[in-house]
Amino acid sequence: MDIATGSFLELLDGTRGLPLLREEARALDLSDRHVDVLVSRLTEAGLLDDPKAGGPEADALRQRAETLERQRSDAASLSVVHPAPGSGLRRLAARRAMRVQVRGAGRVGASVAAVLSGSGVGRVEVLDGGRTEPWDIAPGGLPAAAVGERRDTAARQLVRRSAVGGTPRAAGAAASATGGEPALSLIVVAPRDGLSVYAPEADTAAQWVASGTPHLYAGVMEATGVVGPLVLPGGTGCAGCLALHRTERDAQWPRMMAQWRSGRRNAVPACDLGLATAVAGLAAAHALSFLDGELPASTGARWEAAMPLLDWRSERLEPHLDCSCGAAGQSEGELTPAARASQDTMAG
Repeated sequence: MDIATGSFLELLDGTRGLPLLREEARALDLSDRHVDVLVSRLTEAGLLDDPKAGGPEADALRQRAETLERQRSDAASLSVVHPAPGSGLRRLAARRAMRVQVRGAGRVGASVAAVLSGSGVGRVEVLDGGRTEPWDIAPGGLPAAAVGERRDTAARQLVRRSAVGGTPRAAGAAASATGGEPALSLIVVAPRDGLSVYAPEADTAAQWVASGTPHLYAGVMEATGVVGPLVLPGGTGCAGCLALHRTERDAQWPRMMAQWRSGRRNAVPACDLGLATAVAGLAAAHALSFLDGELPASTGARWEAAMPLLDWRSERLEPHLDCSCGAAGQSEGELTPAARASQDTMAG
């Protein structure tokens, strides 16, 4: 590339329109045609962004200079994945109107909540009981000062500290039928015991399936980290499908699970900090990908990594014909109306 063209590329910083670019290019002895061809090739390659594109939500985010400055790296990353002008910033702005619920405030759940809040998700709720124990503490999760506090209270404080700018109102988010509460965009199931991720209870998930609420499982079961499945109700396999498949492979599975769940759990759960952090990071990334309108690799699949080798492997979770979720009755890739509406909301 010649020096003049290289100098012209440095002018493409979002502060000049095409007429001014042509004028400054002439000072570099570059013709208008040279400028037009260069800009056209860069546009076709998806390498140009428009500082005013992205719609009204993106414009509103641009007005929040401090917030945008903190999320500049996130916006840059999204612009690489979604190169259309304004597309990255539009998705970043859309996160501010979303509501995500994290069920669990242990080493995995609290860290997931912090990452989602720090990534611009407007409303992150954390549900858990009891009080914070010393082994709940993690560098990216609950701090040491939270020991003895109610877990849900400590988690809410963590979410507020991690939040980017103020918490926006749910403008643009779908409201539920119960008085304007924004609909849940996603539930992240990250219980402290890990068993409810490794073998999730179908009865607990039934209400999410019935309401068409997408939900993602993530946690650590002894020395195994699990991310997924991301369940799109009526479109992918659910907790009930998983239980039915396991029972087909092992008729004693239901009896073993009943014994497992009824056992005393006074011991501190095994949860390696490094593994929990890796699981939380991967789960948060998959959640954000879904919120941004994509279907991550955990959709209808679960990823597992066991210590000490930590080799991530995935296993598809096919819908089961006998499950009441109805996913097996759909054509491949087809979602029920509730699941499709939820995905359309994410993409919008």
